Amino acid sequence: MQLETLNLNYWAIAPEVIVSITAVVIMLIDAFSKRGAHRANATTAMIGLVLALISVATLGRVGVGSYFAGMVVIDPIRIFFSITILIVAILVVLLASQFLSDEGLPPGEFYSLIMFATSGMLLLASAGDLVTVFLGLEIASITTYVLAGYRRYDIRSNESSLKYFLLGSFSTAFLLYGMALTYGATRTTNLDGIRQAIASGQIIYPQLLMIGAAMMLVGFGFKIASAPFHLWTPDVYEGAPTIVTGFMGTGPKAAVFAAFLRVFVGSFDVPVEGFGLQLHNTWITAIAVIAILTMTVGNVIALSQKNIKRMLAYSSIAHAGYALVGFVTGNFATVAFYMLAYSIMNIGAFAVIQILARAGDQKTQIADYSGIGFEVPGLSFSLAVFLMGLAGIPPTAGFISKFFVFTNAWESVPALRYLVIAAVINSIISVYYYLYPIVVMFFRPLNPGFVRPRVTRTTALAIIPDSARHLLSGVDA
Repeated sequence: MQLETLNLNYWAIAPEVIVSITAVVIMLIDAFSKRGAHRANATTAMIGLVLALISVATLGRVGVGSYFAGMVVIDPIRIFFSITILIVAILVVLLASQFLSDEGLPPGEFYSLIMFATSGMLLLASAGDLVTVFLGLEIASITTYVLAGYRRYDIRSNESSLKYFLLGSFSTAFLLYGMALTYGATRTTNLDGIRQAIASGQIIYPQLLMIGAAMMLVGFGFKIASAPFHLWTPDVYEGAPTIVTGFMGTGPKAAVFAAFLRVFVGSFDVPVEGFGLQLHNTWITAIAVIAILTMTVGNVIALSQKNIKRMLAYSSIAHAGYALVGFVTGNFATVAFYMLAYSIMNIGAFAVIQILARAGDQKTQIADYSGIGFEVPGLSFSLAVFLMGLAGIPPTAGFISKFFVFTNAWESVPALRYLVIAAVINSIISVYYYLYPIVVMFFRPLNPGFVRPRVTRTTALAIIPDSARHLLSGVDA
């Protein structure tokens, strides 16, 4: 292959390279620094993420297109999802300082794992080839498995990590086998090449591609926690450290949605006469059914949860269903905006829970928050804002993002209006379990022996502006 056809442009992979180098630098600082390593690690991580964010913002100057023989692409979707991923990582770094200090856990490994996971997620968002999708997914997944078990002395954290690893490996096998079958049917792993093969009818074994698409749907379904592939989510979310739960429920999910969109909407969505139309109709119907099942299972089971982390786990399942509503319309922009709003809401909610739960996640029952509304008003108000946003109550950004997804689906795909009706009904159901913790915080008596939690400046810097921005974004819209 000639160098000209490779289209090498190293600025096209600058964000991933910056974050990866930052991870290595953090490991070196941790290895050679005797004192002050915690602050140095956090500062280095923040600098690396900000530089990566700047490089993402300048990707448009490189030019929209594919680079490195089509392995990575630059387009608005990559830029938007990359910004979402980096915002999540920045918030986690701000919140991690208090968590690591309270738990007495080593900071170097934590920050470097966050950086490596972020580089994998950025690679997923930029993927232009099935090989790149797999590499990004594995980098992000393996580091997240380790983070889930980062509280090494806690059996719940260890169990969470093991479950996540075993079930994640199983889903990866489905995804990889689906990719292999897709390659066998189209003779290419390039996403644009797959689309061209379907459009031109040059499919060697059409049924092989159909099976490959189905297997990849199972693999992606596990990664985004859609029903019926969601069973790992509640136990993993509950057992993992709260800050890690917030991270893996937002950044990786947004990154997987980006890759999911690229593969199914970008490559398989070719509604031309013949096999292309058959494939299009099949995966649209399958995802519509999965979306309804996901929303319903997540919301109905969340109603009975007494542990707030498990409640938010089922909530995240339901939100995957809402995002899939936008998915079936093929509108990248609505899904991207929804994932940005959801990520900010979710990471904010888990940030407050991390503080209130204290070291070791001792207090994660909703009843533990009885009467704290006027004792710790800043934290309580922030949590209330995030929960109202997750419920989609006006004027929060959560309402605006749901409104865009639902109205776009209603107008663009009349045949799937039943999907929008199901989503609206599920949103109404979800209001109960989102408002319940707010009622407990502000309208129940304070538990005896309540002690005000400690809040560091970096934690407050992440939570308070985040909640205000989330609330006001709906007003501005």
